[in-house]
Amino acid sequence: MSSDAAEDEVSAGPTGSFASLSIPAFRLLWIGSIFSYMSVQMQFLLRGLLAWDLTEREGALGIVYLAFGFAMLIATPLGGVASDRMRKRTLLLFGQAVLTLVAVFMGVVVLLDVVEFWMLPLSSLVQGIMFGLTGPARVTFAAQLVGRERIGNAVSLSMLGMNSSRVVAPSFAGALAGVALIGIGGAYLVGALFAVCSFVLVLRLPDPDPTGNSRKNPFQDIAEGVRYVASVPSLRRLLLTMFVVVMVAFNYVSFMPALVEGEFGKDDTWVGYMSSASSIGAVAAAIPIAGIADSPKARRWFILCGFGFGATVALLGVAPNLGVAMFVTVLIGAAATGFQSLAGGIALGDSLETHHGRVQSLMQLSFAAFGMAAAPLGLLAEAFGLRPVLFLMGIIALAAMTLTGFFEWSANRRSAEDHLATALFSPGEPLAAQGPRNPTTSRLG
Repeated sequence: MSSDAAEDEVSAGPTGSFASLSIPAFRLLWIGSIFSYMSVQMQFLLRGLLAWDLTEREGALGIVYLAFGFAMLIATPLGGVASDRMRKRTLLLFGQAVLTLVAVFMGVVVLLDVVEFWMLPLSSLVQGIMFGLTGPARVTFAAQLVGRERIGNAVSLSMLGMNSSRVVAPSFAGALAGVALIGIGGAYLVGALFAVCSFVLVLRLPDPDPTGNSRKNPFQDIAEGVRYVASVPSLRRLLLTMFVVVMVAFNYVSFMPALVEGEFGKDDTWVGYMSSASSIGAVAAAIPIAGIADSPKARRWFILCGFGFGATVALLGVAPNLGVAMFVTVLIGAAATGFQSLAGGIALGDSLETHHGRVQSLMQLSFAAFGMAAAPLGLLAEAFGLRPVLFLMGIIALAAMTLTGFFEWSANRRSAEDHLATALFSPGEPLAAQGPRNPTTSRLG
């Protein structure tokens, strides 16, 4: 299916929060992604549990996620180039196969009781490489299948699928890990089974042509993508904001085992429950967000969700008990999914299709920074306490969103003044005939 055909199909389709699911190819990708997310979320939690059980140190948790972030930092720009040049289904099949093998390996070494700490950052490194190589392809494949009119909706529904899996996967993994006959090793193998299901579904997807045909050196394409983003003001602001907020505030997930077990004295199962609490909030927010993701209100809600995310992470740092922390985590999940979903839709909507892969790869570099920041944040938590560090993470995110809100307000004001000046100097010409405004500013809302 070509992107033009997808757009024709969308234009005749329904509207609303679930509009993109009316397209069979996207629906198949969406279901396959849920299986993949189930596997990944289970492994994410299980690695944290193993790291804590083997060391009982926040710094060890940080090292595991540092490996993930470093791998993404290297692989994600190449993944963006690959997404623009190659067939996206091929990339997804390759990545899913490798992720399956990683889950099987970790399950076997745990069951044989030969697991060592170095295996955790190694598996995290491999998973980060696969995320970097295939992440841009997964998002831009969805955009290619649904057409430009539904980009925001498709990205938001993808986030809904991911967060729906997070409602079930962490608590499921934690429950399996707590069963003597299954344990962490058996939970890893169950995660591998979910990855196999995703691989089978990806095999059934259509295989559209690549959106780009560049034959340059990949690093030249990466540099060209950076120049393109730097030349579009709305994209430049959006990516800088994502980088700071995700790098710092999203690390609350890295320290869930330390918060639940170290601060509140609960076991592995409660770590899964807290992660699921975040996902419940995310799912509740994802549905209304999907309905506005392609509207002029999208950027305004992006800023509001960013403020909410920073504020709730700060509140998590001062939560007096586990009950309050669980409630705050629900709010964190709701704000975070709105922030991520709207950022992804706006970025793709404001960029050329030939650059979608590279734009998305730059967006995902923020998650590489998230992984790399986990280690120094973990060391700070060991030195000054986890709660003050969580509070500081939220304050930094709030400061970043305050700056973003100011710059967006300034951009809106300049755009309105320029538009009015054009109208005043062309009194005989209707405004509609003067041409559209810069698409990167018309979406500011």
